[in-house]
Formats: sequence, structure tokens, C-alpha cells
Amino acid sequence: MTKFLLIVHVLAAIIAIGPVTVAASAFPAAVRRAVAEPGSEQALGAVRNLHRICRVYALVGVVVPVFGLATANSLHVLGDTWLIVSIVLTALAAAVLALLVLPGQSAVLEDLGGAFWIRPDQGAGSGACDRKAEEGADAERRRLTTTRRACVPGHASPARSERHPRGAGASARLAMATGVFNLLWATVTVLMIVRPGSTTGA
Repeated sequence: MTKFLLIVHVLAAIIAIGPVTVAASAFPAAVRRAVAEPGSEQALGAVRNLHRICRVYALVGVVVPVFGLATANSLHVLGDTWLIVSIVLTALAAAVLALLVLPGQSAVLEDLGGAFWIRPDQGAGSGACDRKAEEGADAERRRLTTTRRACVPGHASPARSERHPRGAGASARLAMATGVFNLLWATVTVLMIVRPGSTTGA
């Protein structure tokens, strides 16, 4: 049973936490591309997909500490210092992901127009989704028209000029939070492998 729990714990960590760390790390760069290419559905789609990966696999990642504690209980190491430190760091990493990374991604995605990505065939409230999509498309057309006018002498484009600094600042904050999350998980991984002071073997 101990080997089974350990296998599930390790596989869950690889399958769930791995995609979150990769997608969250790639998110700021995708945001910068979307900001640099306003109106690009491909750039915005990349941002949406990365956020979806982080959100879905973060929920799947709940399995990791559950089976981790079950494995530790089977090995009778729940009182070991290395495990207690790992639990604390895991809780901190989960807090950073839930309170900083995911909400930050949602806010940036909404600012980029990602609030209108839901298709009508994805559930109830399709009428509201249609209206939101149409409003988003109208707003995007007006913004692109303003951008084109900026190429003509005598016209200014404040919306475009304000969008770049805001996107860059949000990307920097997300990159910092994601770096903290990745560092915490890397530390937990090292502790799980080295297990300093453990009497159950390396």
C-alpha cells in the first residue's frame, strides 16, 4: 500500500504541478505578446489557454498533498522536521497560486478582453454571452479604429499608449509571483528527495 500511495503521489505531482509551473511561467510572456499585438486572436487565445491550464491543473493538484500525507502516515514520518517544513512550504505555494497567480491572470485576461471568450454552446446564459461577445467585438473595433487614426498626423491614441505600460506592469508582477511559486515547489521537491534527518532511507 505504501508503494501504491507513493506512486500516485509522485505521478500526481508530475501530472498536476508540472503543467501549472510551465503554463504560469509562460503566461507573462504571452501577455506581453498580446499587448504588443492588439486585436490578435491568436495572441489572446494563447493567454486564455495558459490561464485555463493553470486553473484546471491547480484543482487537480489537490490530490498531491492528500496522497502525500497518506504516504507519510504509512511511512510513520508525520512528525519528521523535513515533512513539517514541506507541508508549510506546500501551503505557502498553494496560497501564492490561489491568491496571487490565478487572480492576477484573471484580471489581466479580463483587461485584454478575455472575459468574452465563452462560447454560447458551453452552457446556460448563452444570450448574455452573445451580448457580451458583441459588446467586446464593438469595443475592439472602436479601439482599432482609434489606433488607425493615430497613424494620421494630428490624431492621438491614448487607449493604446496606456495599454502597454499597464500590461507590462501586470506581466512583471505575475512573473514575480510565479517565480515565488516555482521556488517554493522546487524546495519542496528537494526536501522530498533528500529528506534530511529521515530514518527511512534516502
